[in-house]
Amino acid sequence: MQRKLSPNGITAVLFDLDGTLRHSQPAYNQTILDYAVQMGAPESAGRRRDVLRWVHAYWAQSPEMLQHQQDFGGLSEGFWVYYTGLTLRQFGCSDGQAQELAPQVYQRMQAEYQPVDHVPADAWETLRALQAAGFRLGVASNRRTPYAEQITALGLAPYFEFTLAAGEISSWKPEPAIFLHAVGLLGAQPDQTMYVGDNYYADILGAQDAGLHPVLLDPERLFPEASCPVITALGELLDVLSL
Repeated sequence: MQRKLSPNGITAVLFDLDGTLRHSQPAYNQTILDYAVQMGAPESAGRRRDVLRWVHAYWAQSPEMLQHQQDFGGLSEGFWVYYTGLTLRQFGCSDGQAQELAPQVYQRMQAEYQPVDHVPADAWETLRALQAAGFRLGVASNRRTPYAEQITALGLAPYFEFTLAAGEISSWKPEPAIFLHAVGLLGAQPDQTMYVGDNYYADILGAQDAGLHPVLLDPERLFPEASCPVITALGELLDVLSL
């Protein structure tokens, strides 16, 4: 359901990067599941939805993720094998099957997974319209390191005043500080700013806690509980803003 926000008072729009502006095809977690099924894991459409919801929660700075990265010394090979096993358990594999398949799936991912990054076609029209309407635009991501070069390579740089990586200020979504820092860079106030993201836990709940107006990009409708405006494509953002 789309619940429109009044354009009155909204002067700035912040975007998440990965999964919102930049998409990888094929998607990483879906590919893990595809490979696992080919190796004997049980297929289940409902379980795939459960996995994707879990993935959003896990990567939203969950205590489990933070502990696992500490245990494995960061995003090491050991971490990714362990993460693959967790993903397979969420998918319905037994502990034994997940433990057996995880290193095999990880090795295949390393050897064969070659995603192509792209910007959705409707993003360009949306960004041009927002820019033409006078909105100030920025990108705030949970990336560890600056990514301005990637924004430039994607062709997005002309639309944004800045890119902010969480690692630059040691504040990670859903913490309010990263949202408020980004709002300050735009010279706006939280209640004047919209945040568009695809992670319900990191982007939407975090933006709400910081006093921004969140909009959830949810093409697979994974989060019917969202109380904010929900869009299935970036082109729908113009309708939310009544542009």
